[in-house]
Amino acid sequence: MTKEERVLRQFTKEEVDYLPSEITFSDRTRDKEISKAVGLASPDELDDYLENHIYWTLTKHDAPLFSRNDEKVLGELQEEGYCRMDLDRGIVFDSWGIGIEMHSDGFFVRSHPLQPEEAGGENKEYLRKMLPSDFNTEILDMNLEDAIKNYTCPDIDRKGNFDTMEKDMKERSGEIMVVPSGYFGIYERAYSIMGFEEFMMELALRPKMVEILLDKITDYKVEVAKRKVRMGAKVGHHGDDLGAQTTTLMSRKMFREMIKPRMDSVFKVYRDAGLPIILHSCGHITDIIPDLIEIGLTGLHPVQPSMDLNYLKKEFGKDLVFWGGIDTQDKLPYGTPEEVKKLAKDTIRTLGIGGGHIIAPAQEVMNDVPIDNIKALVETIIEERQKVLSL
Repeated sequence: MTKEERVLRQFTKEEVDYLPSEITFSDRTRDKEISKAVGLASPDELDDYLENHIYWTLTKHDAPLFSRNDEKVLGELQEEGYCRMDLDRGIVFDSWGIGIEMHSDGFFVRSHPLQPEEAGGENKEYLRKMLPSDFNTEILDMNLEDAIKNYTCPDIDRKGNFDTMEKDMKERSGEIMVVPSGYFGIYERAYSIMGFEEFMMELALRPKMVEILLDKITDYKVEVAKRKVRMGAKVGHHGDDLGAQTTTLMSRKMFREMIKPRMDSVFKVYRDAGLPIILHSCGHITDIIPDLIEIGLTGLHPVQPSMDLNYLKKEFGKDLVFWGGIDTQDKLPYGTPEEVKKLAKDTIRTLGIGGGHIIAPAQEVMNDVPIDNIKALVETIIEERQKVLSL
């Protein structure tokens, strides 16, 4: 059975020989160190050692965010006009005009093109110098309302935008599960463009103005989804972090009015193609899971244990595949290897009984996780991935 088959069978509730898994690292430049520590000859063997069933692929519009630690890749993207680096300040500006912190253990947006200087935004002259050549810098001199009206999303047809994704789907699909990334979706792109505080405030005070920006991003995301389907995607993926530690970042009412209908437009592309639909959302989003299922959600990632995992499995196990769940905030970085093994075993048995589970940490593994704990995690996954199916 191929890795792709194991993943897809989680959604169809068909039998598998063992549960699929994925472990990713926030900083792939650490691969050499990890590979050496676990006794591998080279970093090329790491994915096989980890038994990863997922291969992520990106458009070049999204690549700067994920390649923020790799100056070589960023340099290539810069030559093609997809980003511009400020190496002195450690910021890379992508095609959306967003300034992303380089060499960071996670995603951190440091510059928002529509954020006023008085609210902490960048100097306009600096932005004119640093934003990619196809960004409409005229909006920097406009008030927020006019800037939103005149903001344009990146050109989806820019030469080379889908080259990597198309190549990955053609060459890798069939063996491993290729997931065309939908990270940094509608909500996240909007607040990254405006600034988080400004976006949330205007969402409450001037929602009609914010909706203009949300609609532009939605239209872009719908077209990207259509391209992915035409290229042969076998799953749909969308990413919007809608949760905080104990609840959602907005009320259910506001989510239903502002985000859900637009997310539904993207999901519809995948629904119409008959594809499983996976949402990446960090945080506690239990309250809106029924709404997400209503618009076609079939897979939830990364299932952070700020939510009650037992409740999720009992309440939504018939509808959803749970991807993730192993706590990365407490035990993985700070516990002993024995504690990590118990944590991983308990999580796999909570979410994996009866299938419908892709074993994974609840977030990327950060640099603060000791090598011994990574080894303990992998060993437990190997021990439990088949055993749990007979419980």
